[in-house]
Amino acid sequence: MARLSLLLFAVQIVLAVCALISCLSADEEDIRALPRIAWVLIILFFPLVGSIAWFLAGRKTTPARPGPAGPAPTGRDRHRPVAPDDDREFLDSIAERSRRNDEELFRRWEEDLRRREDDLRHREGDPPREEDRPEV
Repeated sequence: MARLSLLLFAVQIVLAVCALISCLSADEEDIRALPRIAWVLIILFFPLVGSIAWFLAGRKTTPARPGPAGPAPTGRDRHRPVAPDDDREFLDSIAERSRRNDEELFRRWEEDLRRREDDLRHREGDPPREEDRPEV
């Protein structure tokens, strides 16, 4: 008998903790009937009844997440943040930025190479180039 009452007490505590977490993390527009603080107090003072009341009457039921064949996301779901590795625009912007950085680096390398070649030509007294040689 003692084990059963201990088990029911543990279930009651777990249910109350889950209800508190759900209540505190719910969006303001998803809470029905009473303000959030009232629901928190009800859950704390009457753990079993308050938790059950919260899950049945306190929060709006959320529709199932749309799957591949489900309806298109509407309202709040449409504006939810997307993880960076799932955001096509973010990945494209990274690729574009990387391409621009590579082009800039290549351009600077070419300028440096031209400058070094010009410095070598001036030091050695301008060896004749192919187009500067007279025809024989």
